[in-house]
Amino acid sequence: MCRFGILVVVILGHLSTTVQSIRFEIQSGHTKCISEEVKTNAMTVGNYHIVNPTETHPLPESHKITVRVTSSFGNNLHTGDHVESGKFAFTAPETGDYMACFWAVEQKQPVTLTVDFEWKTGYAAKDWPNVAKKGSVDVMQMELKKLEDTIQAIHDEMFYLREREEEMQELNKSTTSRMAWFGFLSLFVCLSVAGLQLWHLKSFFERKKLL
Repeated sequence: MCRFGILVVVILGHLSTTVQSIRFEIQSGHTKCISEEVKTNAMTVGNYHIVNPTETHPLPESHKITVRVTSSFGNNLHTGDHVESGKFAFTAPETGDYMACFWAVEQKQPVTLTVDFEWKTGYAAKDWPNVAKKGSVDVMQMELKKLEDTIQAIHDEMFYLREREEEMQELNKSTTSRMAWFGFLSLFVCLSVAGLQLWHLKSFFERKKLL
């Protein structure tokens, strides 16, 4: 029971990392990429915008970015060309590292842009207030729905971790087997070299009539 509790805490800690909310700077003509591991069929939602350096004025024309979001196999999932802000949402077609790349449009006079980027996956990507509004449910029903989805997320994460553990076990078995064969091969080579050296020394002494 204690081990199960620890496992649940670990999984919940892992689930809490499915939200990336960061602010970064990028110079014109340069690219910055951010990756996130997403599992198959997991919901993913992203939000980005350029921070206005002077809130009393609109963004300058020079403050534009191009955004590409791609899957682990290079499939394009979102494109934003010369934009100030944007959103993306999709269900991951496969498990892997997904990449969001931001490119600042090159300018004659270099500028530095500040970008706010929020990336949510899995349980955190769901819009709970909107779910409650659309479903005409009260607070208790919404909390139960949250709890149900949390349990489902923990269940999926446990199976995912089990699959990763099996993969690691197979890798360990394969590595151990290869190391054993390598050890036998090394021993065979060493014995062969030693035998050749003994044969060579014996032949040398016989030619010199020392034996």
